[in-house]
Amino acid sequence: MFGAYFGLFFAAFGAATLLPLQSEAVLVGLLLSDEYWLWSLLAVATLGNVLGSLVNWWLGRGLERFRDRRWFPVSPSHLEQARKHYQRYGHWSLLLSWVPIIGDPLTLVAGVMREPLGRFLLIVTLAKGARYGVLAMVTLGWMG
Repeated sequence: MFGAYFGLFFAAFGAATLLPLQSEAVLVGLLLSDEYWLWSLLAVATLGNVLGSLVNWWLGRGLERFRDRRWFPVSPSHLEQARKHYQRYGHWSLLLSWVPIIGDPLTLVAGVMREPLGRFLLIVTLAKGARYGVLAMVTLGWMG
């Protein structure tokens, strides 16, 4: 039983980093097994996903000092474009941190932009927790 929660945590954690992983399938499988408490699954998935986003934020905080290196993965123009988008939409753009493809880089840019940690954690936790909550409601047939 503990192994399932452990697996869900690491799937959610990895999915929130820049690694190409997915946690939704793991959560849905555990929900459908009807062997686990809903709220504990949601808490574990949300915690893992938020901590993975925190890794991105932390990496973003130190990322710019390497931008002149040849191996740096982002061109200066892309970094500047991301910075401008973040400045335009601000911290509320973190409500999209759950969205595939754009959410993970967004949390990295929040670190580059020196988003305060408390506000970052609050918004990202709300966004990611709501996503898992809606997924659970759809999986369990609580919606439409």
